[in-house]
Amino acid sequence: MFKKIANYCKESYDELVHKVTWPNRSELSGSAVAVLTASLLIALVVFLMDSAFQFIMEDVIYPH
Repeated sequence: MFKKIANYCKESYDELVHKVTWPNRSELSGSAVAVLTASLLIALVVFLMDSAFQFIMEDVIYPH
């Protein structure tokens, strides 16, 4: 059992060091900007939907 765990750790290390391609700084920056932009856009959409729902519900609960 310990041999399997040790072998797993060794194979994981070898894969991380020799087989994985890590992004360079410009690729990483581009990805970060894309994630930030998408997150802000989704937050804006959720805010607008929430505001519209609140406006509709206030008219239903407290009609003028």
